[in-house]
Amino acid sequence: MNIEELKKQREKCLEWKNVKPWYEQLKKVFELEKKNIQIDNNDWFSVGKKEDLTQEEYALIEETAKKLIPWRKGPFKLFGLEIDSEWQSNIKYNLIRPHFNLKDKVVADIGCNNGYYMFRMLEDEPKRLIGFDPSALTMLQFDFINHFANTNIIYEKLGVEHLELYNHKFDFIFMLGVLYHRPDPVGCLKSLAKGLNKNGEVLIDTFMIDGEQEVALTPNKRYSKIPNIYFIPTIPALKNWLVRAGFEQIEVLAVTTTTSEEQRKTQWSFDQSLEDFLDKNDNTKTVEGYPAPKRVYIKARKKN
Repeated sequence: MNIEELKKQREKCLEWKNVKPWYEQLKKVFELEKKNIQIDNNDWFSVGKKEDLTQEEYALIEETAKKLIPWRKGPFKLFGLEIDSEWQSNIKYNLIRPHFNLKDKVVADIGCNNGYYMFRMLEDEPKRLIGFDPSALTMLQFDFINHFANTNIIYEKLGVEHLELYNHKFDFIFMLGVLYHRPDPVGCLKSLAKGLNKNGEVLIDTFMIDGEQEVALTPNKRYSKIPNIYFIPTIPALKNWLVRAGFEQIEVLAVTTTTSEEQRKTQWSFDQSLEDFLDKNDNTKTVEGYPAPKRVYIKARKKN
């Protein structure tokens, strides 16, 4: 596979019928050039202030942000406009933040969505920061924010399966909320290992089920109304997957239960969210009767 040719092919998505309106709207924003914009790297990743814009310019920013709905990851504040995403991703970021140091490292974020986590990672001063995600909408959301944030983050419309073919390897790889979407989880983890430099590390989070047995739940058709959920392991099973994929020094960082504080409906998101995915009479179960979403956060080192 020729990665450069694949990237060129995926650029053509901007001409797709369903993508073109987003891109045409964004091109209007690209005509705005603003210098000396203040950036606040906090829970709300904030770029600029409302007074940096004219009324017409602010209206364009608001119109564009609404055109790019749904915003799943965030929150962002762009020139004072609060984009209150479905996921309060700051909760996840603040949870994992004490467990890594990216200073001068080459870093990848697999399934980076609109780049919220990468924007937050800038505080660590990584040598290079690259996001992988094939979604056209989330790429355009990233471009919207990054046009004014003016970072050196690179966004690739590629997936985890392209890591080992990329033109360089990484010191640290994040893969947050991706593994359960892959029909071959061990193969996915092997791709991470192949994309790492010697002594490279990964930090992943994934759905889990309780138990000490080395087993995984395989949902029938949907889990929490999500169609592409394939395997939800116990922690012992997940550790086995990591070992088989070539990792060692496996450390469980945290186990959390997803709550409506972290995931909920907003005017910037879908018309359904966590509260609609759980049993109305028993919030410990999904609408399908499976255990409600819990996540495990794990860090591991490539075995050399």
